[in-house]
Amino acid sequence: MDHLFRHRRLSVPKRTSELIALVAVSCTLFLFLHTRDLNTKLQRMQRLNDDVTAFNHLTDKIETDRTAYASAQEYKEALEALRRNTGVERSKPQRTLESEIIRSEEVLQELTEEILPDPWELNNTARSDVELLFFNRVPKVGSQTFMELLRRLAIRNQFGFHRDAVQRVETIRLAPADQQVLASIVSAHTPPASYIKHVCYTNFTRFGYPSPIYVNVVRDPIERVISWYYYVRAPWYYVERKRAFPDLPLPDPAWLKKDFETCVLSGDRECRYIEGETHEGIGDHRRQTLFFCGHDPQCTPFNTAEALQRAKRVVEQQYAVVGVLEDMNSTLLAFERYVPRFFRGALRMYWEELNTFNRINRNAFKPPVSEEVKNIVRANFTREIEFYEFCKQRLHMQLKALRDPAITLPSTPSDRRRLTYDRL
Repeated sequence: MDHLFRHRRLSVPKRTSELIALVAVSCTLFLFLHTRDLNTKLQRMQRLNDDVTAFNHLTDKIETDRTAYASAQEYKEALEALRRNTGVERSKPQRTLESEIIRSEEVLQELTEEILPDPWELNNTARSDVELLFFNRVPKVGSQTFMELLRRLAIRNQFGFHRDAVQRVETIRLAPADQQVLASIVSAHTPPASYIKHVCYTNFTRFGYPSPIYVNVVRDPIERVISWYYYVRAPWYYVERKRAFPDLPLPDPAWLKKDFETCVLSGDRECRYIEGETHEGIGDHRRQTLFFCGHDPQCTPFNTAEALQRAKRVVEQQYAVVGVLEDMNSTLLAFERYVPRFFRGALRMYWEELNTFNRINRNAFKPPVSEEVKNIVRANFTREIEFYEFCKQRLHMQLKALRDPAITLPSTPSDRRRLTYDRL
């Protein structure tokens, strides 16, 4: 038996043993190389994580215009995901303020270049069915100025200019039958043409009409509600209303004299801005999102999550451009680039005739409001403010997508060429 086992051991070829040893060495080498590669990747991720932390540390301490980078939110979300994947949290590196600014801007620029869309992806003008521009203007966002600009551009660029007539009571939300009538009136104009009206977003295709080119403008919600508050109390406003509708009663003098700060600080019903509240009528223009959300009942409650999400979705899917009053250069440039048939030459015309546009709808009866009172109001406008910031990001994203080095977006308030908006 021992002889038999010895015979079997001797029957294994020597070359087979060498082969087994070679395989073992190869596996060891492969594992070594793979481990080194993983370690290198981990080190890169850790370095990127350091840069992200530096960026977050910087933005925590420095007051900056975060919306200057249109994809900043996506950037932060991606970096947070990366941080979670590394499984570690790192302390903020000790760097000089200057180096943090430079490095954070470099990292942000690198990442935004990777996720920056092409212009056609943000160009809803190409998805319209007819050369009809529909400007469902939001009140107190400089819409009178934009309307006058569009009227002059209609002469230069040869398209029709139309607007709705002045109404005794302007209805913003329409019943389905009235929406269909509006779609038919707008669609009846011979293209190319524009139509302007204070009204909620209206889906033309729902009633069998071609989709127009939707445009609009937004404004800081707090400044806008203050502007509206004093606009409806301006003496010339009621003079114009009386001329158009002589039988209209004059308002209570005590109501006319009530200032905004007293209204807020005293807890007056007019200035409480309660979340979820639904109030119809000429005196309620607090809901900027309403003009984008639409006519459905879910759009009417003030400062709600559903109205916010609906408004965002409509802007992304339907609007060619939503401008921002506080950034006139970017707004007019986006109008020119994304809706050239109607807005070609808008930027030059606006600045060349600035004195004329400055006199439109000027309100000399609007006193200043303190930041303390504005902050009280801001606490109740959280989702309206979020929508405004969303529109600013989209506007800047559209311009960045053009990849034109001649376009300079505002990075801080001091970099912007501003107008005096007390007149609006």
